[in-house]
Formats: sequence, structure tokens, C-alpha cells
Amino acid sequence: MKYLKILVKILVALLIICAVAVGIIIKLDYNTTSYLKLKNQPTLQQNSYLIKNVNVIPMTSDTVFRNQMVLIENGIISKVAKHIKNKDIEIIDGQNQFLSPGLIDMHVHVWDKQELGLYLSNGVTAVRNLWGMPFHLRLKEQIENQVIIAPQFFTSSPKLTGKDDLGDDKVQVSSPEEARILVNSYHKRGYDFIKTYAGMTEAEYIAIVEEAEILNIDVVAHPSFNVAYTEQFHPQIATIEHTEDIVQQPLNYKLDTLKLQQIAREMAMRKQAFSPTLTGFYKIFEMLTDPNIENSTQTQYINPLLFEMDSKNQIARWQNEKTQNPSTTKRIKDQHNFHLYAINQLHKQGVTIVSSTDAGIALTAPGFAIHQELNFYKQADLSNFEVLKTSTINPSKVHSQFNNMGRIVEGNLANFNLTIENPLENLNTLSTPVWVMVQGRKIDKNILQEFESKAKNRSNKLISALRWVENLWVEK
Repeated sequence: MKYLKILVKILVALLIICAVAVGIIIKLDYNTTSYLKLKNQPTLQQNSYLIKNVNVIPMTSDTVFRNQMVLIENGIISKVAKHIKNKDIEIIDGQNQFLSPGLIDMHVHVWDKQELGLYLSNGVTAVRNLWGMPFHLRLKEQIENQVIIAPQFFTSSPKLTGKDDLGDDKVQVSSPEEARILVNSYHKRGYDFIKTYAGMTEAEYIAIVEEAEILNIDVVAHPSFNVAYTEQFHPQIATIEHTEDIVQQPLNYKLDTLKLQQIAREMAMRKQAFSPTLTGFYKIFEMLTDPNIENSTQTQYINPLLFEMDSKNQIARWQNEKTQNPSTTKRIKDQHNFHLYAINQLHKQGVTIVSSTDAGIALTAPGFAIHQELNFYKQADLSNFEVLKTSTINPSKVHSQFNNMGRIVEGNLANFNLTIENPLENLNTLSTPVWVMVQGRKIDKNILQEFESKAKNRSNKLISALRWVENLWVEK
């Protein structure tokens, strides 16, 4: 009995020490991300302005409305016209520069708050997070309650897959009944979408789609190998993810242009929207060809725990693959070029394409990746206007939550990028916005630069590890 009491005291002491340590780690993270708090940015409290002398790219058509005025009231576009009477609110001089809708990245994986600043500094005013964890729900609440300044944030559930598709990053579902229970649970907890993954069985997939229809919650599908590819085209499936999965699944790893065209026609006929994530795949080619990629500039903006646990392993994996099979580099480059052709064919068939990067995986840096992704669409022979549609108006067609974004029209949210040049002529100008506005809050260049510098080489491995442990505890 004496030794049992001693053991209990030791366990209690250890629990207290752990609790104190966790509290300290959370407090440190709170302090290091305080620059995102709205109360620390008094200039961001304003969300009503009159912008004058600005060239508006409405994204309703391939045009520019020259020398316009834009009235913003409480974060909403109230009027766009040549002349608007001043309502005694702050005036912003657009200086004959170009106002376009904020960019939307439809496939990201957020690991920390610092990434939110990176998205804003790159002109991204809304993100769709597709690897839901408990901390994302807290983050979403903070953003919606205007505690921190961030892109508009929407998150899927944890990734649902079949019982044989192992891995701590996924939730294994053992039956259709369990799938329905999980869909209900995620819906009640506040996740915006349901995410399905590659090992989902057909029966479980059907159960998820049916339950999602009942609850009116969209499903985002990483295609399952156990369900015919075109059978995953369904009105409840908001988007099908990943161009490489077209190659891996219906094309059976063959770069088959004829079969690709059949898939494109079917996707268009079924009105299935598509999320390409070309950048995430292209990072493999960069890992194969750049011997210094581990020390590249953009790796300094990747979550440090992710970099240690995933990025370095990916680099080693592909370097080893190259050593074992020297033809790997050509194979990956050929597949990337095929991806560009696939985007061209999907676009020609009229498929709604939404810009997506897979940022937050391997070496795909948050924020920066969107500009590489858009340039890939340009290489796929889309016009600048068509490229911009993928990151503005097209996402607004995919989810009801995005309906008031992507166009500069009355009633929409004031999510903007102001650029020196016209992005309809030069897409690269979007990577260096003069200022960004999200829900009517204007973020000047000096603040955007601060957001970027604070995220560079950040030290937050411990808090990231705690979030991962929490995810395993809650979801597994």
C-alpha cells in the first residue's frame, strides 16, 4: 500500500509537470502568433472604405472597368461605379492600379497560424483545408469571431478511408454504418465538408454520399482505388482531387490521351468540378533535379515539424528512387507534361477547374504555391482570364459557402488584391500585391511583409507535435 501511494504521487506529479509544460508551449505559441491578432493591428479594424481611381477586374467577363470607384460597407461591396458620393468614410486612392478578387486555394493543409499570414502575403484571401483536425475547428472559430486576421478558412473533416488503408493520417472506416455515424459527427462538430480518401470501399463511399445528401454537406473526394473513377462523379461530390489520380486509376499508369479524352467528356457531362494540385506533384520533379532543394528559399516557410517528418523523407525517397532507376526523372517530367495536357482537355470540354496546390505537403510552401499553380494552367494553354477564373469565380460555383466570393460585384465580400500591373496581361503581378483586403480589412504591404518574415524559419515544432497528438487522441 505504501509503494502504491508513492506511485500515485509520482504519477500525479508527472501529470502536473506535463500540464505545466503543455501550458507553457501553448502560451509561447500564443505570443509568437500575436502579430495576427486584430487588436494588435488597429489599422485593420476598419472595414468600410471608398476606393477611387482604380481599374476593376470584375471577373464576370474578360474585361477591365477603367477609373472606377468601389464602395465597401461593413466588409461588403456596396457599389461599383464611375462616380460614388462620399459617405464620410475613409478614401483609398487606387492610383490607377488594378483591383481583382482575392485568390482562393482550394486544396491546402494548414499546420499552424503562421501559414495564414503567408497566404495573405501572397494574395490568397480564402483557403479550403482538406485534412481536418480538431485544432482547425478552433482556428475556424477564431477567424469567424474576428480574433485574428486571416484568409477565410473552410475545413474538411479528417480523411475517411477503408479499414485496409493504414496510416495515422487517416480514419479507417470498417462499415457503411460507421461511415454514416462519422459523417453525422463531423457535421455536428462544425467541419464544412467531408473528405474521402483512396481506400474507401464502394459500400462505404455510397453510405457517405447518401448521408451527406441528407445533411446537405458537400463531399470532397480523393478518388478511391476501390470505386470506379467515373462512379465518383456525383452531385454531392463538390470536387474530385488530383490530376495524378487520373493517371493512376482510370488510365492505369498509362499516359493514354484517348482514354483521357473520354474521362474529360464524362466529367463535363456529369458536371463534376475538378481540383488539379499540379504543384504538389511537380515538387517530385524538383526533388529529383535540384540537389540543393532542402535548403531552397521556400523550404524556410514550411512548418518545421512537417519538414523534419515528411519533407526530408520525401527528398530521400525520390533521390533513392532516382539512384535505383535513372529513368525516374524523365518519367515524372513526362507525367507532369501529361497533366498539363489533361488540364487543357478538361478545360476544352467545359469542366469547372478550381485552383489547388496541395500546399502543406512535402515541399509545397503555403501561399507561394498558388502562383506556380496558376502558371501551370497558363502553360496548359488557358488564357490569363481563364486561369484567374480557376482561383476566383470557379470556386464560387462549387460550394455555397463560396458564393459571395470571386467577383467584384455588389453584395459580394470585399476580398481583393491591388496590383501595379493588370493580371489579365501579367499573372506574376499577383505574387506581389500592393495591398490585400479580406472582408473589407485592408492589409498594407508593410504588414504583409511582416506576415512573411514572421513565418520564415519559425520554431514551433512542439506546438505542432501537440496538435498532432491531439488529433490522434480524438480521431483514432
